Amino acid sequence: MDPASDPSSATLNREAPWDAFDSLAYSEHNYRTLRQDDRQIIEIVRDHFAAHFHGHRPGQPVTGVDVGAGANLYPALAMLPWCREITMFERSASNVAWLRRQVSGYEPNWDEFWALLLRGEGYAEVTDPRAELRGAASVRQGDLFQLPSRQWGMGTMFFVAESMSTSHLEFRKAVNSFAEALAPGSPFAAAFMENSEGYQVGDHWFPACAVTRHDVEATLAPYSEDMQIVRIAPPEGDAVREGYTGMIVACGRRGAV
Repeated sequence: MDPASDPSSATLNREAPWDAFDSLAYSEHNYRTLRQDDRQIIEIVRDHFAAHFHGHRPGQPVTGVDVGAGANLYPALAMLPWCREITMFERSASNVAWLRRQVSGYEPNWDEFWALLLRGEGYAEVTDPRAELRGAASVRQGDLFQLPSRQWGMGTMFFVAESMSTSHLEFRKAVNSFAEALAPGSPFAAAFMENSEGYQVGDHWFPACAVTRHDVEATLAPYSEDMQIVRIAPPEGDAVREGYTGMIVACGRRGAV
């Protein structure tokens, strides 16, 4: 049996030092500037959401959720034109504190991310993204395995399900929980590190399980309609860290199941 699929030998989500997660170090390393792989992800997600809403802010904006928001704002910013409320759902106490500071007025490095989103239809209708994020977003601390069912009208989950334990069982449970939290017909975007071996943040090592495009597709497919999956190779000579082989982005709509 693969150790990562065996709950008795895996490092589980509850065993990792999430409250000691160094949010500042993580954000500085990953998002101080806009990397080429994140650029590709943002373009895919931006265009997916814009196409779903036909490039115009809906007359009745939906509620959105970013599951495992961590120290990353661009998934929430990608949902901003389409949402009246965005729940940024996060377990780590340190990440919760970081998110609340950023929501109150995010740092200038995120302007580059917003500028890329602005190239998509509908995003220019947000005239003051800092003010709109402050008004729409709320940060909620909690366990993603206990998300309510069919509550939100769109959702994102970036680098979470495969980056929280070494257990493939927990990976599948996390993806299922995310999908089940969305109402039927809701657009979603999810991103995953491919074949991740775990990662260092500050003074702590955090677990991951190695997943492939097949794993992502097999887990999301029962919940999805019109799903598209894209693999993004690490930029040559500029991988964000060691111990992974690429990134996987899945976009689609929550099915009726």
